Amino acid sequence: MRRKRSRIPIRTSRPSRASSARTDPSMLERNDARSRHRWLRFPIPRLRGRAPLPARGGATSAAEPRLLVPFVFACLFLLCLLPLISLAKAGFSGLVSGQSIGVLSEPATFAAIRNTLITATGGMVVSVVIGALFASAVALTDVRGKLVLSFAFMLPMMIPPQVTALAWVEMTGPASPLLKTLGIAPPLGSPQPLYSLGGISLLLGVQHAPLVFLALKAGLSASPRDGVEAARLAGATPLRVFRDIVAPLSAPGLIAGAAIAFVSGVGNFGIPAILGIPAGIEVLPTLIYTRLASFGAGTFGEIALLSSLIAVIAAMGLMLQQRALAGKDYRIIGLSGANAAFSLGRLRLAVELVLLLILFFVLVAPLAALVASSLVPAYGVPLNLQTVSLRAYEEILFRQSMTLKAFGNSMFLATTAALGLLAVSVPSAYLMTRRKGGLANALGILIEIPYALPGIVLAVAFILTFAAPLPVLDISLYGTIWIILIAYFSSFLAVSLKPVMSAFLQMDPSLEEAARLSGAGFFRRMRDVILPLVAPAAGAAIILVFLIAANELTVSALLWSAGTQTLGVAIFNLDDSGSSDLAAALSVLVVMMVVALMAALEALARYLPEGVLPWRN
Repeated sequence: MRRKRSRIPIRTSRPSRASSARTDPSMLERNDARSRHRWLRFPIPRLRGRAPLPARGGATSAAEPRLLVPFVFACLFLLCLLPLISLAKAGFSGLVSGQSIGVLSEPATFAAIRNTLITATGGMVVSVVIGALFASAVALTDVRGKLVLSFAFMLPMMIPPQVTALAWVEMTGPASPLLKTLGIAPPLGSPQPLYSLGGISLLLGVQHAPLVFLALKAGLSASPRDGVEAARLAGATPLRVFRDIVAPLSAPGLIAGAAIAFVSGVGNFGIPAILGIPAGIEVLPTLIYTRLASFGAGTFGEIALLSSLIAVIAAMGLMLQQRALAGKDYRIIGLSGANAAFSLGRLRLAVELVLLLILFFVLVAPLAALVASSLVPAYGVPLNLQTVSLRAYEEILFRQSMTLKAFGNSMFLATTAALGLLAVSVPSAYLMTRRKGGLANALGILIEIPYALPGIVLAVAFILTFAAPLPVLDISLYGTIWIILIAYFSSFLAVSLKPVMSAFLQMDPSLEEAARLSGAGFFRRMRDVILPLVAPAAGAAIILVFLIAANELTVSALLWSAGTQTLGVAIFNLDDSGSSDLAAALSVLVVMMVVALMAALEALARYLPEGVLPWRN
């Protein structure tokens, strides 16, 4: 056999490139930068001397502008902290002077507190029942069409609360055009069942059930796969597995969802205003609204104290949540995920029908009643071929100057807030991901405070902050559209931050480090490396903020004045003045806009970070 020749390396007197790099540290550093980061769009310049190494916790002070941290903290102070300081100062001054303390002992205040607790608690119970049923079916079972079910179930939360209340009013009662068309309307003179504490609680539950759904679905989707499979192999029935393994571990999500639903019910204005004011039922948000409408001496101190009561009740709900979870450990060891789903077998069709039936009553039927009411000439007229008319839509789109002005204001406010918030959310997310520890925690707390507070409290805080003319400029923002815009900036900053923050967390910090070692400054890195990577998430943030801001009512209900009304205020005023057909037509247009924007987000889902779209698993 022939021997295989071995290749022997031949040494030469000329040193290799690698050996020369070992002896020359600057060349090694330059070659490493060129080879690892060749994909960058800008040319890599020659580095003079050794490049600065990053600090242990992230970017160094040289890696970012000196004014970045002061800029972010100044924005958050003006948007988040200063209004709350003004609210606390006004409430304390009212107590010390004694001008406003009488409001705490009035019978109307006690009645509003009682009604607030009753409706918020009742709404929480309804939300937990509906949201837990939907979350369990979507996260744990093999029902079909989970994405469609989740998308449809999230719609009530995206639809403005005053539209939800108006749709249900049009669906029930003796004058409902839909029930009259079907021939099942109650006899004339029958009371409207929704004009009651029970009706307010029911609609608060429907409006906030998606919040429980989101909080519980996340925990159920992480059910321990190993524990479920071990229990099945041991002979446990699916009911026993759910009772002993899945249900205890889903308790944090259920408790968190219940707390969020309670806090949201405490600060909701649209539903109690549509259903409670005609029946003489006042809750704390509507009491503040009526007190501000009848402006007098000591009004600011009174609404500050009433707003503080709302904040205290909301804080008590969150404290009960923390107490319920205190001293318990819910950590999961092992695998978790979709394999923990239960197979329904023959019951799958029945469960799917139950879910579709829930969607029909909470979404399809109210929206159908809303459309029917917008197509009849007056409330109470049955819908048929003789009565159907598009007059309300023509009035809204072409003749009503008030609704056209409201549409223009809402589009301006929503667009400006959605685009302008990126100037704060992108630097804030950058600092929170690059600088860990106390700075990130402080930024997170400042951003979350306005979002956690009820909108009525935030509106009162901005009234107290900008009621007087601005110092130096001597310009008053109160009564202008600019105070609504600033309040939107504060209220929706957390909404804009979430998608951008998710993109920064999924981005490898070494990408920016490579650009910095190559000599790129902060703004060059931001333009060529960071912004292209976070652009899809920024687009999602724009659509989410626009979607919520375009339909907002609770904040603008106290801040609007003549010429600055928004779509939410226009719907409320039209219904309050008796123009139910015009209010229904404008509500239908708003719902169509909401569905279109959610569909646009769904079309961009493949380009977005995981967890940005709430209806996706």
